[in-house]
Amino acid sequence: MNTPAYASASLYVGDLHPDITEAQLFDIFKQIGPVASIRVCRDAVTRRSLGYAYVNYHNLVDAERALDLFNYKDIKGKPCRIMWSQRDPALRKSNAGNIFIKNLHKDIDNKALYDTFATFGNILSCKVATDEHGNSRGYGFVHYETQAAAELAVSKVNGKLLNGKKCFVGPFVPRKDRSTEEQQAKWTNVYVKPLEKTVDEAQLLALFTPFGKVTSAFVMKDETGESKGFGFVNFENHEEATKAIEALNEKDHNGKQLFVGRAQKKSERDKDLKEMFLKIQRERASKYQGVNLYVKNLDDQVDDEKLRQAFTPYGTITSAKVMSDEKGSKGFGFVCYSTPEEATKAVTEMNGKMIGNKPIYVALAQKKEQRRAQLEAQHNRGLRMQQAQLPVYPPVYYPPGRGGFIYPQQVMRGGRIPQQGRGGVPIPYQQVPPPYMAVPPPARGGKPSGGRGRGGRGGVAVPGYPGIKYNPNVRNQQLPSASPVPVAALPSPAQIAEQLSALNSPEERKQFFGESLYPLISQSLRNLNQENLAGKITGMILESMAESDLSHLLGSADSLDAKIAEALDVLEQAQAEATQKQQKEANSSEVGNP
Repeated sequence: MNTPAYASASLYVGDLHPDITEAQLFDIFKQIGPVASIRVCRDAVTRRSLGYAYVNYHNLVDAERALDLFNYKDIKGKPCRIMWSQRDPALRKSNAGNIFIKNLHKDIDNKALYDTFATFGNILSCKVATDEHGNSRGYGFVHYETQAAAELAVSKVNGKLLNGKKCFVGPFVPRKDRSTEEQQAKWTNVYVKPLEKTVDEAQLLALFTPFGKVTSAFVMKDETGESKGFGFVNFENHEEATKAIEALNEKDHNGKQLFVGRAQKKSERDKDLKEMFLKIQRERASKYQGVNLYVKNLDDQVDDEKLRQAFTPYGTITSAKVMSDEKGSKGFGFVCYSTPEEATKAVTEMNGKMIGNKPIYVALAQKKEQRRAQLEAQHNRGLRMQQAQLPVYPPVYYPPGRGGFIYPQQVMRGGRIPQQGRGGVPIPYQQVPPPYMAVPPPARGGKPSGGRGRGGRGGVAVPGYPGIKYNPNVRNQQLPSASPVPVAALPSPAQIAEQLSALNSPEERKQFFGESLYPLISQSLRNLNQENLAGKITGMILESMAESDLSHLLGSADSLDAKIAEALDVLEQAQAEATQKQQKEANSSEVGNP
């Protein structure tokens, strides 16, 4: 046999026992000649053998002799499989010269298959597929060095008897390239359902025998031996199977309508179901594009009929559905119109209108992916605007031993004020009783900046306590407890919806929400001595929330307070980060300029 003139004297040794080591392989292959190296390939984590190794000789002639003498040699109870090591993966994946053999006798192993096909050319690889127990699966592969040798083997062996069985030999075709139409043209197996529990194989065979020669009929059963209600019938040829399907499909049998069709593998069924599902999704998306509306913030009393009645004046409704579960309405639903123009008109007219006791939100229905992308973009835009609007205050340094004035914007939530250590270096925040504030240093001449002199009647006004002033030189009276500023009455949902209905443009609606929220936010912040942040927090809320959420916020004091607290947390965190950044810059400049 002529061996290929490989430049590398490297051999691939496969089908090895998992316990084989490099030392054992070295003792075997050194009998041929000097071995340069041996490596058993192992799992990177468990270090267990992967069942193959590489043997490198110094001399190409020794590698050729090892391939001839040791191929399919029994090593520790398993015949090894040797071939030339192919460094170029393109040679292995091109499938040129690769043939497929099926309907093999169970006694044909790798060596028998190799001996049979070696007469047609140089074989690079030869293998019979086996199961987990090492038994033949009835098919195998032979990879020739040249395409001409593969074609010769196909022409000489295809249809011939091997160990008494007529085998099929043809070019190997990867799974992804196999023709589905060709496979379907040769099928003979038929699937049938539903079957009565009393139907057995004999009755199933009698049902299908009039249409051709049946090779097998099988009723599927569970572990108790009871019929599962379906079975399989295999015909001798494809035409007979097709005839049986045409005659029995959708026909009545024992009071049940039968389904009879081609038996499919699980992978084929999954593929067909996936394609059908995608097709339905595409058709549904194109059918309802621009005509399906999403409606949320629905009152619990609104059902399908009330939803339809509310949207009927704007066009022809094909469907109206309120989504619900076992607990009742989920608070949202869908309304579908016959034309996009009707849907657009309904969105314009109905968004913000009252249905029951709630103002509803109406918009074109979107896919989940579209909604997620839009919400992420809106969230990121809101964060960017918040960051752009955050104030940056320069750090204030306090000389040791002297008091300093704390500006109102420097007072944190809960009455915390930033404390400064020696040399102006910040130290951790210290909790102080609100709403006390540090006192400004005395003016030039020893007089307090807010009084008339030592022991005078003047003083510094204490925020939150009208009529009370602080004088550092006079024993001060005890301050009364601060009384919170009363909050204005919140508008009802009906009032909000009525005012929104009179506004047409988004700018007017935004201005309405801003003018309505600002005084409420200002009053809430006044009790925290942070009224100066009212405008900033109002802008943050307007930019980060939809109109329906703003309507809910405007009518709920608890929700508004929670939103204000959330905004204050964002501002506090951003201010702390800005102060730290400026402090680092100041420290670095001090180090660079001693």
